Order: sequence, then C-alpha cells, then structure tokens
Amino acid sequence: MKIDFVSDVSCPWCAIGLKSLETALERIGPDLPVELHFQPFELNPQMGPEGQDIAEHLSQKYGLNPEQLARNSEAIRERGASVGFTFTMGARRRIYNTFDAHRLLHWAGLEGRQLALKHALFKAYFTDGQDPSDHELLVRVASEVGLDAARARAVLTGGEYADEVREEERFYQQQGISAVPAVIIDDRHLIQGGQPAEVFEQALRQIAAAGA
Repeated sequence: MKIDFVSDVSCPWCAIGLKSLETALERIGPDLPVELHFQPFELNPQMGPEGQDIAEHLSQKYGLNPEQLARNSEAIRERGASVGFTFTMGARRRIYNTFDAHRLLHWAGLEGRQLALKHALFKAYFTDGQDPSDHELLVRVASEVGLDAARARAVLTGGEYADEVREEERFYQQQGISAVPAVIIDDRHLIQGGQPAEVFEQALRQIAAAGA
C-alpha cells in the first residue's frame, strides 16, 4: 500500500495526524506492507524570511481573537498529548517559511531518512520552538537523524530540489488539496485532517480488504 502524506512542517494537525496514522499502522501490523511518502504543502508560501508573530498571523488569517487563540492552542496541546506528541505552546512564537525544509525532506526521501527527518522537524518547531527556515538548524537536525551534514548544507545553499518541490506542490493543488494533512492512499483514497487512529485504522483495513 502506498500512502502519500501531504503536509507542512508548521501544521500542528499534521504532527497529530502522523502520530495517529503511525498508531493505526502499528495496530494493523506487518501484514500490511506500506510505503509512506511525505509530500510538500506550504501553508504560507509567501512568508518572508523574518517570519511573523504567530498570534498576529492567526488573527489576520482566521480572524481569531486572543481568547479563541488560547482555546485552540490548548485543544491542540491536549490532542497532541493524547497521541504522544508534545506541543510547547509558549516556545513557538512565530510562523516561518518552510520551503527549504521541504527541499531537505525531498532529499531525505532519496536517502531513505524522510520519516526520521519529518519527526525531527515537527519536534524542532512545535516542541522546541525553533525556526524551521534556519539553515543551521536544518543541517543540525539532518545530521541528528543520520544524514550527511555537509551534503545537507550543500542542498540548502545550492537551491537543490526547488523545482521538484514546486512541481509536487502544484500537482497536489491541482488534485484539489487545499488543506492539510491530506492522506492519499494508493493514489485514489483521501483521508483529510488529523483524524484519530481509529479512523485511519478502519479506512486502511477497508481499502486493503477491497484490494485483496
């Protein structure tokens, strides 16, 4: 089974959705071989290099007042805790551009380390409050998950895989993907949003049974 996980590293529901999907796959077990691929989606492709205050950004984008922002943050924190992911809400104060992180993830996919890097980037941003557009952070995180630091730096400074990432982004936008996470199974079945593990498990079992 092929699973394309369309997401952004600055999307909290993507971190939650990935944890839920992994739990579902663990419950199903090794009888269902899966190829998991992470596909790029930028929530804020026009974001400048300096980023933007997160409260200001969410207020402008969604019209949320401070009380609504606080409730949403707490709901995300609680949902993350329920799936084993730590959101340190006070640490994450800005929204950043994620294009270079997606370029690095594309390269990591070629090196067989995409899942590990995805987890590490979610942790760096949501748990540790770090800047996922910062090249030094990206190089360090790549090295920590077993990728070559010098090669990671060369990818980032040289602009490699920019065309590939943009092409992938266009493809999924043309397929009607406008919100993430979007989990696409065998190029035909779409599960939208950071669903509970039970929803993923039921869908995966049904799709596997139908294709058997």
